[in-house]
Amino acid sequence: MNNSLYARLRAHFPDPDKIFIETDTGRRLTYGDLEAGSARLAHALVARGVKPGDRIAVQVQKSPEAILLYLACVRAGAAYLPLNTGYTLAELSYFIGDAEPAVFVCDPKMRDAIAALPSAPGVETLDADGRGTIMDAAADRPSTFDDVSRERDDLAAILYTSGTTGRSKGAMLTQENLASNAEVLVRYWRFTADDVLIHALPIFHTHGLFVATNVLLMAGGSMIFMPRFDADTIIAAMPRATSMMGVPTFYTRLLEHPGLTREATSHMRLFTSGSAPLLADTHRAFEDRTGHRILERYGMTETNMNASNPYEGERRAGTVGFPLPGVEFRVAEAETGRALPQGETGILEVRGPNVFKGYWRMPEKTAAEFRADGFFITGDIVKIDDDGYLHIVGRAKDLIISGGYNVYPKEVESEIDALAGVVESAVIGLPHPDFGEGVAAAVVREAGAKLEEDAILAELQGRLARYKLPKRVFFVDELPRNTMGKVQKNVLRERFDNVFSTG
Repeated sequence: MNNSLYARLRAHFPDPDKIFIETDTGRRLTYGDLEAGSARLAHALVARGVKPGDRIAVQVQKSPEAILLYLACVRAGAAYLPLNTGYTLAELSYFIGDAEPAVFVCDPKMRDAIAALPSAPGVETLDADGRGTIMDAAADRPSTFDDVSRERDDLAAILYTSGTTGRSKGAMLTQENLASNAEVLVRYWRFTADDVLIHALPIFHTHGLFVATNVLLMAGGSMIFMPRFDADTIIAAMPRATSMMGVPTFYTRLLEHPGLTREATSHMRLFTSGSAPLLADTHRAFEDRTGHRILERYGMTETNMNASNPYEGERRAGTVGFPLPGVEFRVAEAETGRALPQGETGILEVRGPNVFKGYWRMPEKTAAEFRADGFFITGDIVKIDDDGYLHIVGRAKDLIISGGYNVYPKEVESEIDALAGVVESAVIGLPHPDFGEGVAAAVVREAGAKLEEDAILAELQGRLARYKLPKRVFFVDELPRNTMGKVQKNVLRERFDNVFSTG
């Protein structure tokens, strides 16, 4: 029996003539097109020497063909490695060296630069219009493919998540991790073949790819596929749609649009939010305008979705609800791992079929992040209230989530500290009305240095993806420290707390 993610998705595919993707330009891709297109691409990958277990790195713009490529990788038995389109060449060089992909698929404009990187694999191209060398290679291939058989524990994908030391870690996600999570979400969120999802999320991220896309495939539903968030386009699509998955930024921007009304959203049955904390004020304002209570949920790169507010029952603002079916939670002391009673604050630990296999080629790091009984130590500081709702209090590792993307302070600090005239820096996340958290840096200058905010931001351009760049840089005489010499970032957060809210 083939236990691959694709086999489990395909078992729910409807009639091949049914529309799976419709783009904002009117292009339509049926389930039959999906089967044939992914088969041709799988043949093309195998013809280029891709073997089961190989990694396929992909840094491309959003397109229906990019979804076909993802499915082709799974069908060929390879591990799909999506990369943020904002990553710089320096960042890509690290991923290539660490993951050693058999093929790298990129935008045509990046081909020569990536091919020139050390240890670069064979490079193929795919642009935003679905054209490129990989599509040319697939054009004359058969429209059927004998899918590679995979076991539940075999890899389906690797997602890189930056480490607090600055070194990115590849989270290894198995066929079972992705398939089981999609199956649970379909049931928990009541998705059916009648659903039409507004898909405006990026597909290099777990939210847009493994939550949105896999769930709709598992339900046999359809997607209105948009290249990016645009409030006008989304509101215009709502009369034809039933659901939308978004990040808090989507909802704050929709609330700024005069077209967001009860009438406009009357055909919709579900709005979900994740990837960053949703402010309770945003939750209430959206309900006031539309009559819909946003369903907030909680997941991680390493675990897929862990928790969700209920579909039926109270969707409580400021919480992420309850553990999903099959997922176990416990709150523990960070230092000892001792389980804490309900209501106390500690580190969330998670166990379930959704939890990843470990970090790629990091056995020691993997061992350090798991308890002996299989619970994964998330690093998130949480509490579970008397009614069982999970509250995310903070992040023990100082992770910043800005606009739904993870930013690890150490990575940004390392780049700032390397600049001439900088003694040291501390990077923090501050409340931001649009992005949830805005990246900010406190910098200590060398005596006599004339370094200014604009100069630092200019120097960082090209060294870091845009979403990692500080939105503000502040200069301080010294960084606040405790008696052990550790920087007290909480003091900095309190000092600059209202910077983005006050402009």
